Parts: sequence; structure tokens; C-alpha cells
Amino acid sequence: MLSFFLCLAILVIGYLTYGKMVENTFGPDDRETPAVAINDGVDYVVLPQWKLFLIQLLNIAGLGPIFGALAGALWGPVVFLWITFGTIFAGAVHDFFAGMISVRHNGESISEITGYYLGDTMKTIMRVFAVVLLIMVGTVFAVGPAGLLVKLCKDSGLDGIFLNPMFWLTIVLTYYFIATFVSIDKIIGKIYPVFGICLIVMAVGVASGVLMSSEHQIPELWDNFHSMHPAKTPIWAFMFITVACGAISGFHATQSPLMARCMKSEHQGRFVFYGAMVCEGVIALIWAAAACAMYQIVDGQNVGLAAALKQIQPAGVVYEVCTSTMGGIGVTLAMLGVVACPITSGDTAFRSARLVIADWFGLPQAKWQNRLLLCIPLLGTGALLSQIDYSIVWRYFSWTNQTLAMIVLWAAAMYLFKNKKNYWICAVPATFMSAVSITYFCMAKECLGLVVKLPTAVSYGAGIAAAVLFLSLFLRATKKAA
Repeated sequence: MLSFFLCLAILVIGYLTYGKMVENTFGPDDRETPAVAINDGVDYVVLPQWKLFLIQLLNIAGLGPIFGALAGALWGPVVFLWITFGTIFAGAVHDFFAGMISVRHNGESISEITGYYLGDTMKTIMRVFAVVLLIMVGTVFAVGPAGLLVKLCKDSGLDGIFLNPMFWLTIVLTYYFIATFVSIDKIIGKIYPVFGICLIVMAVGVASGVLMSSEHQIPELWDNFHSMHPAKTPIWAFMFITVACGAISGFHATQSPLMARCMKSEHQGRFVFYGAMVCEGVIALIWAAAACAMYQIVDGQNVGLAAALKQIQPAGVVYEVCTSTMGGIGVTLAMLGVVACPITSGDTAFRSARLVIADWFGLPQAKWQNRLLLCIPLLGTGALLSQIDYSIVWRYFSWTNQTLAMIVLWAAAMYLFKNKKNYWICAVPATFMSAVSITYFCMAKECLGLVVKLPTAVSYGAGIAAAVLFLSLFLRATKKAA
């Protein structure tokens, strides 16, 4: 339990100290922000700081820091280290620069920003990659809640149309269309803060329930400094890919520009971007600790958690944890968590896709006709893709997610170099994530491992070699530019 509190304290201290250092490195000033200069009443709208924080938290979180932390807890309390230090030195840095560089570029999407600092070829790749990724995220976060709603209705004794997944899918996609089309302050600005508060309350309730329970004890990191994964899955690089949203996630880079278009002052950036990611790290740490504490450990292996994740799925584990720690209130919060949270990530995914395409083709979004021109094909594509089995395709999301984070960090490092600032603050985590991404690509069954099974040592070597190569190319580019 002490190691949990130490990691929690490090996260808070990291925000106050390293977060301040990151802010000073960027150097926010009093220039006019896009929300003030461009204000179009649709995407560029000034919102109060507390709303910016809660909307950003829900945009980047959803179920990510919960489901990812539950899966990461299979490795045991060693996952606490990745959540803690990954958040402070990589994830929060990534989110901060993705948002603040967007502020400096009139709130443009991450694909355009990448192009400014890594070249036109990378910009084109990122445009296509971002749109495909966002549509996939939005579609899966429509199918998932629809299926969960069917289950909840069935458990409640309802029948008829309420047990038809297409009925709920139609409702979710209709909501997505409306949320993607209308002004950001009409729906997202009103309901997201409420759901954001619920997400925080749910995490605090779970933490309180576990800490006050005499039955559940959070295992100490120093007593279990090894992999507790029953399947003997290596910590490197699988744990670093599995726990994405709770440590670092490229998906966040597609969401931060949404709030970059709504900030009144650049000085709000640390609280909104760096702070929201630290809050997400705290949420992930709580859920990982709860999973380590509440399920049976046999011979140093998390067999109880592994069995639960397989039999009742992550949503069922969330339900079990909430009801065990909070009783009846936990049931309500669990239903909200497994249904509302993915929906709130899905609608902003489609909204981000609309803005990426709008930036790509230079379509102003103040006119409703232009928004309609993009919303119809985007949601239509989502409706068609929702009929496809995503069980295989979705396995690629974790890797593509972390690869996107790697690219954004390299772009941020180049931004800092061009502005004569300390680029190592981004170059170091970019190098680290390069090693993670390439190692996983070589080892994972759904990637290169599907074609040829490389020895572990070769995969590790390839990851390290790729990281050194990318860093060398970056330093060469800086030297040439200088």
C-alpha cells in the first residue's frame, strides 16, 4: 500500500515541478489565442478553464485509463512505475505540446502541425492515418456501448426492441452526428463536465473502498518487483503498449487541438493539458491498484484477474470492482462508466476527424453546409464499419496509438529546436517510445510476429537500434538546420 501512495505523491509533485518546467520551456505569453482571434461560434469558442480541464479529461480518458490499467495490472504492481513516470515524463509532455503548439498554429489539427516540423510527406501520412484511426475509434466506441446497453436491458428484464443492438447503435450514431455537427459549447460543453466529475468520483470511490477494506491489500512494488502475468508475457514492450491512455497515448494528440481552439489564454495550458493527463494517470493508478488488490494471486501470478478479464470482460470487472467498493452507488457509476465514457470519446473522435479533413482541404466550418458535407460521409462510414467484426482489427489500435505518440513527440522536439528551446524534454521520451513501438512491432503476433517469430533478443535489439537511428536522424536534421 505504501508504494501506491508513493506513486500517487510523485504524480502530484510531478505536476507541480516537472509540469512547471515543461511550461517554462514552452514559454506561454499573452498573445491572442485562436478562440479569441478566430471565434466562429462553432469550434472556436472561449470556455472557462474548469470546463476546459474536465472536457479535456473526458476527451482523452473515456475508458482508456480504466480498461488499460486493468489489463496492465496483470503484470502486477510493477505497472505503477510505468503509469507514474510514463505520465510525468512522456504522456503529459506529449499532451501539453500537442495542445500548445496547436494554439500557436491557430488551433490546427495534429496532422498539419506534424507537417510543419517533419515535412510534407509525414503530413500526408498523418492526415490519412489520423482520419482512419479516428473513424475506427468512433465506430468501436459506438458498437461497444450499444452492446453494453443491450446487456443492461436484458439484466433489467426488458425485452423487444431494447434487446436489438441496431436500435441502440442507431441512437448512439445519431447522437454522434448531432455532437459532431453542432457548436462545441452546445452539447460537449454542457454534458462533458458532468461526466468528467463522475469519472473522478468513481475513481475516488474505488480508491476509498479498497483502502478502507480489511479484505483487500494492495501488494507492495518492492515485494513483487517482477512480472506477475500468468501468460508469462514480457514486460518489455507489451506492458508499455497495453497501458496507453494511463501513461501516454497518441489518440490524445488528436483531441488536444479541440481545447486549443477554446482557450482564452496560453497560461491555461499547463492545467488543461498537462494537468488533465496527470489526473488520468491518477485514475489509472487507482484502477491498477484495485485490480492488484481484489483478485486472487497464486504462486506470484495474477490468475484471479486474468480469469475475470477472460470470463466477464473488462466491463464486467469494472462492475465487480465498483459494486464491491461502493455498493449501490457503485452500480450506477459502473453503468455510467462502461456506457457514457466510451460514448464521450467516440463523439469527439468523429468531431476531430471532421476538423482534420477540414484543415486538410481548407473548408471553413463556420458554415453549416460545410459541416454537413463532412458529417454525413464520416458518420455514414462509421455506420457501415459498425457491421464489421472489429475483434481482430482493434488489436492493432494499441500499437498504432503509441506509434502516433512517438511521431508527435518527434514533431514537438523539432518545434522546440526551431524555437531555440530545450528539445531534449521531448526528444528523450520520443526515443524511448520509438524503442517501445518497434520492439512491440517485432514481437507481437498481430504485427511482424504474424509472419516470422523473431527471438526475443533480436526484437529487443531491433527496438534499440530503431531508437538510436531515429535519434541520430533527428540530431542530423537539427545540425543541418543550424
